[in-house]
Amino acid sequence: MGCHCAPVITSITAQDTTDIYQFFPCPSRLVHDQARAVLEDIQVAGFKIGILGSIENIRAVHQILSTYRDIPVVLDPSLHLGAKAKSFDPGILEAMIALILPFVTVCTPNANEARLLACEADSLDACAQEIMAHGADYVLITGQSVLPNKITNSFYGNYRRLEVFHWDRLENHYQGSGCTLSAALIGLLAQGLAPSSAVHQAQEYTAECLRQAYRLGMGQHLPNRLYWSREASFEYDVKKERKN
Repeated sequence: MGCHCAPVITSITAQDTTDIYQFFPCPSRLVHDQARAVLEDIQVAGFKIGILGSIENIRAVHQILSTYRDIPVVLDPSLHLGAKAKSFDPGILEAMIALILPFVTVCTPNANEARLLACEADSLDACAQEIMAHGADYVLITGQSVLPNKITNSFYGNYRRLEVFHWDRLENHYQGSGCTLSAALIGLLAQGLAPSSAVHQAQEYTAECLRQAYRLGMGQHLPNRLYWSREASFEYDVKKERKN
């Protein structure tokens, strides 16, 4: 993606490829200080928001976003923890809607998360419109089962559906597919791509990461986000061999 990631840790987990077992939100002051340390040192070009973990952390991130309004924001709501982890504070959803969504360039919920963010809506199209009414510029709802053997993602802007994407449903289960998509998306937005172009390219990249995923443990497969480095290395070896 041509970007350098500067993470701010918002939560600590005990997890493996099968589940999340424990979940601990970081103190909000630490979240704030981490972000300030990076922002006062480096010219940041994009924010990607995932699990925030507590209402206090949402308020801390709200303060940061209020100061840096011109930087694009991608929100991956991440509203589901593993079956064995403690549930979120129920107030987190309301705080995220009120304090984070007004700053969001693209929100990338899956179908279940979209219904949580827009509990009054009676369809996914209506969910997207409600999320935009809360402040998000664009919405990409992922993981819909519309066609056999396909995964459908729907892209919305200006209170209407702009485009629908159909991807082959792969046979495995994956840990981090949504994170991969949202991280790729903010990387592309940070480089100045228009949201529609960034959404196209981020999905292409994520699809290839999943096609080349690997299984390290006994649970889900992991997206191979560096698949391109192996291809580049192979091409280099071939060219080197030809020269010899």
